[in-house]
Amino acid sequence: MKITTIFLLTLLSFSLQAQVFSYVSVKDGEEITHRIIMDEQYFIETQFSTSPPKFVLTRGGFYTQKGQAIEVSLEFNSNFEKDGIKNLEILLSSNWKLISKSPIDLNGKWLMAGRVTDDGENRRNITAPRKTMKFLKDGYFQWIAFNTETFQFFGSGGGFYTAENQKYTEHIEYFSRNNETVGKVLPFSYNLKTSDWYHSGMSSKGELMREIWTKRMDNPHQ
Repeated sequence: MKITTIFLLTLLSFSLQAQVFSYVSVKDGEEITHRIIMDEQYFIETQFSTSPPKFVLTRGGFYTQKGQAIEVSLEFNSNFEKDGIKNLEILLSSNWKLISKSPIDLNGKWLMAGRVTDDGENRRNITAPRKTMKFLKDGYFQWIAFNTETFQFFGSGGGFYTAENQKYTEHIEYFSRNNETVGKVLPFSYNLKTSDWYHSGMSSKGELMREIWTKRMDNPHQ
């Protein structure tokens, strides 16, 4: 099984927490933003540039902490066909800038569970390998479509969001399928019913969406 290690300059002396971080690297003269979203179990790193907008890669999965390092068993890697990476070992760094905002509604990992149609709810199997997940943490969001068995990657996008009084708004900062989507602001309405999030509004393509998302609780490493 192929493993890669990310060495980031100076180790920090704090325990891992559920937070959002960012840092910038330079490759071939281009500045690349690294956005890290993590909770107590799950880690995602996404790389993108802002001028001009360009999606670079995203990868994530469940992790375990070992001292000042974390070991991530990836569920997805948008660059998998090129690098074959399924595992990451990451050393925490003081280069990481904490950008978390105050916790707001909808924090958590959500799986696409179905859609609402004129005929009622059309649910999908959320235990299947083919998943669409949305990870929201302290004002930042990312969705990813992937297959945990084949490691196929189907797309991802993200940025920052607000959620208040059943109004949810996404501000898109990166989008793997179309860089021209960057900068769009998408307002939605939402309603929480137990573990389900009912989400409705217009997509980036201007199409009506009436989706059902449900909280993801599983960790295959426990």
